[in-house]
Amino acid sequence: MQIDIYSDVICPWCYIGKRRLERALSERPQDDLTLQWRAFQLNPDMPAQGMDRQLYLQLKFGSAASAERIYREIKAVGEEEDLAFTFDAIRRTPNTIECHRLVRFAGMHGRQDAVVEALFRAYFLDGQDIGATVVLMDVAEGAGLDPAETQAFLDSDLEAEAVRAEDQEARRAGLQGVPTFIINGKYALSGAHLPEVLHQMFDIGRRDDEAAEGSSEAEASST
Repeated sequence: MQIDIYSDVICPWCYIGKRRLERALSERPQDDLTLQWRAFQLNPDMPAQGMDRQLYLQLKFGSAASAERIYREIKAVGEEEDLAFTFDAIRRTPNTIECHRLVRFAGMHGRQDAVVEALFRAYFLDGQDIGATVVLMDVAEGAGLDPAETQAFLDSDLEAEAVRAEDQEARRAGLQGVPTFIINGKYALSGAHLPEVLHQMFDIGRRDDEAAEGSSEAEASST
């Protein structure tokens, strides 16, 4: 079974969704499971250098009071998943294309999940500017990536177009929010659902795998 997870590293619900997926997998481990993190930018028109956090919140929510109410609710949900969101510590909202590039690079080296986790942690728990190269380098090194190779990659524009293409492909397919889980390239589940719902997602994937395997066996026996 393959699960593709479309997310953005500045989406708090995506971090919550990651924790709930981990819980679901610990309760019901899945053999032969492949997880792939996919790019989706919540703010595709964000300036390359990012934006002052307070200005961003004002533009997005209309007022500081509205933003505070929304994030207070998210923080309460996060606490249920042992995530101590520190939204007040965030000073800049970044353009996340460099983050997504790093996630793709990490995937080439078998460290994708570790980098995604480290980016979430750096932004939501430590209030770091994950649009800054120095922070991305710290994230990469902490996740086990080679510093010299990572620096060379970040200094290039490799995978930038692939990130943009992946984002646009998701939008053309109708994806409007994250996290969204795509099972075996066929079935979509949007939202940071509780493990009980994710268990149902696993069942759908397994039935699909079994049907595909049965079809292959039938085809082989007829030749």
